[in-house]
Amino acid sequence: MRHNLLSILALTLAVACTSQKQPQPFSVIPMPNDVTLSEGSFNLAGQDFYAEAALDQASHKAIAGFWDQLYKVSGKKSTLSTEDKGQKVRFIANPNLGAEEYALNVNDNGVTVEASAFGGFFYGIQTLKQMLPAEIYGNKKVHADWVLPYVSILDAPRFDYRGIHLDPCRHFWSIEETKRYIDIAATYKLNRLHWHLTEDQGWRMEIKKYPKLTEVGAWRSGTCIGKDFDSSDGIRYGGFYTQDEMREIVAYAAERNITVIPEIDLPGHMVAALAAYPELGCTGGPYEVWTRWGVADDVLCVGKEETFTFLQDVLTEMMDIFPSEYIHIGGDECPKTRWQECPLCQARIKELGLKGHGDITAEQELQCYVTARIQKFLNEHGRKIIGWDEILEGDLAEGATVMSWRGTQGGIEAAKRGFDVIMTPNSHMYIDYYQSQERDKEPLCIGGLVTVPKLYSYEPYEGMAPGTEDHILGVQANLWTEYITSPEFLEYMLLPRLCALSEVQWCNADRKDYNRFDASLDHTFRMLDVMGYTYAKHVRGIIGLPGHEQPARSEEELAKYLEENPIGW
Repeated sequence: MRHNLLSILALTLAVACTSQKQPQPFSVIPMPNDVTLSEGSFNLAGQDFYAEAALDQASHKAIAGFWDQLYKVSGKKSTLSTEDKGQKVRFIANPNLGAEEYALNVNDNGVTVEASAFGGFFYGIQTLKQMLPAEIYGNKKVHADWVLPYVSILDAPRFDYRGIHLDPCRHFWSIEETKRYIDIAATYKLNRLHWHLTEDQGWRMEIKKYPKLTEVGAWRSGTCIGKDFDSSDGIRYGGFYTQDEMREIVAYAAERNITVIPEIDLPGHMVAALAAYPELGCTGGPYEVWTRWGVADDVLCVGKEETFTFLQDVLTEMMDIFPSEYIHIGGDECPKTRWQECPLCQARIKELGLKGHGDITAEQELQCYVTARIQKFLNEHGRKIIGWDEILEGDLAEGATVMSWRGTQGGIEAAKRGFDVIMTPNSHMYIDYYQSQERDKEPLCIGGLVTVPKLYSYEPYEGMAPGTEDHILGVQANLWTEYITSPEFLEYMLLPRLCALSEVQWCNADRKDYNRFDASLDHTFRMLDVMGYTYAKHVRGIIGLPGHEQPARSEEELAKYLEENPIGW
């Protein structure tokens, strides 16, 4: 009888061991910078939450959102209180931590998240969610092991500026689509959205003093077909954001620790504005909102004082909408053809005594004058400028920040000259580029090649002069949308390259490990499936949008394909 009891006991223990809830493998992206895992796990479902009363309102809202989401998916009721009753899940203020730093501990006592500010609490929650089953991102109750591994994490980002760019001008994205973009950026701890709101192909920002900017400038008569720039599909296309909608996006992003940086691209890329107000151009028009891609010769006439009145009026309304420290003023791809032929621009050059020097022409110096004048105006209103690296061509006023897009050299040079820099080189950070050499299996893109491993390999300090590294504020990836025609296509281009970007931005150089990152993508893909995002699967040997997916070629097949179809990137 005793032997039978021992056998039953042994069997019971064996069943208990095999049925014990298990945490999933640690697959957090971006990888925290200091992690220690240990044996043991903590069952989170149904545990009461304590949030210290002194925490700010944004932190309390984020904690409540996580608590509510856990209840929704687990079905296990619990309480959330600012009264300390010894709860097992605790959010505690720690003034010794940085603004986006957090400490997270899971052990026998439960879960503790410490931070000094909203950013730290928000990112601690993002890490907790990624440590749970992917269903935490869903909207219905599921049976899953809602357990966390015992772990000690002390984590803070490598760079303060962690950006992603969105172009709604070439193709327009609704408020809800933009929110989805923000949601996934926040999941991977990005904290800036660079919103490119004006272009030759469409002006997307309501400016009440200049209603024709959206009445006329927000709409084009058609869009070129493929890469035949002289063609048009003849379909009227466009859209714009009201000021209330832009404020809605600013608030929505802020709740996810993301600052929206708006861009008004000047003095080039302004054909849509000229179509609305032709008197702002050198020739007086007529102008039409561009239906093609590329760079237009028609730019703002900076020999006219009313052009600066227009720009200051627009910027004044922008500043009322966007509280960000930075305003992006473009400055890229501004041909000087019209200025060379314009009597008013030439008179301005003479008035300013611009003669050019070295390789810098007088017209390039004129653009420096425009940049400096707009910078002074924004500085007087407590704002700073970011400009594409063309603003380095000539004298640049102190305090400007340079966004290096034509490779890395612009950023390296800017840092040498004492300017702050955001690195976004097209060699690694242009995610409108192809993701595979097998173009026959890919949707049409603008060109180039940026794979997930290539993006992941980028090191922002490479090539920097010793002692200039502190000028690198951070890293950004850009998603231009000439050929991106649907939300599914947008997400396909974004994901999972956004995940690789997050590790470049967040992880210290010695924490990056592509093999570990690649293994973690399995959990990310489950997360994205639950959230309903479209994503590219090149890293798993599948190419193409959903409905058009094909297996990748073998190395031998690819070599033969490229030999028969040479590609000039």
